[in-house]
Amino acid sequence: MTLRVLVVEDDREIRSMMQSSLAVEGFSVQTAVSVSEAGALLQHDLPDILVLDLGLPDGDGMVLVQAVRKRHNLPILVVSARHQEAQKIQLLDAGADDYLTKPFSVGELLARIRVALRHRGTTLAAAVTLHELDDLRIDLTERLVQSRNQILHLTPTEFKLLACLVRNAGRVVTHRQLLTDVWGAEFTEHTHYLRLYMGQLRAKIEVDPAEPRHLLTETGIGYRLATV
Repeated sequence: MTLRVLVVEDDREIRSMMQSSLAVEGFSVQTAVSVSEAGALLQHDLPDILVLDLGLPDGDGMVLVQAVRKRHNLPILVVSARHQEAQKIQLLDAGADDYLTKPFSVGELLARIRVALRHRGTTLAAAVTLHELDDLRIDLTERLVQSRNQILHLTPTEFKLLACLVRNAGRVVTHRQLLTDVWGAEFTEHTHYLRLYMGQLRAKIEVDPAEPRHLLTETGIGYRLATV
């Protein structure tokens, strides 16, 4: 099955690069250069993934993210030159699956698209309950965590935090999302809880907690469980 991508980007060079690179990888690519053009295309035919720039000539791409997320479950990858952490957090909270900062390589673009599509597929089919990478195995059904062939003993809170990352493996999970899922909506400002418990998890899971390979920090935004 050919997967369809809608690329919304007003910069001709970047749009052409993404279109040709994705086509070579076997994707069917449709393009738009504005919020209004993308909105019209989405009304008639939904792609498998939306790749979206923010600085569009007729409005901010954030509006499109919010509109699409209200009606559809397709993955949204934002590409933008904006570096502010607050904007990245706002986009992820609004429903974007991932954020890629310009300039970026073709390899990174393809990797982010694959992760977003994989997450969508598993979410629609069934909840993710098993994660395996290198020497780490996490089985949410059995409540079993193994690293370097040893069973790890986690506290209930540590396991709940890890389970949230497993269900979103490969994606950035914002501080707000993690705090809400693990401790509740009234704890969304208590980021010191996350630092404490992530430190405890890394001490148990990582070979070198100071250079983690599995539990990755997205500075100022949140955390991500590595999938590669």
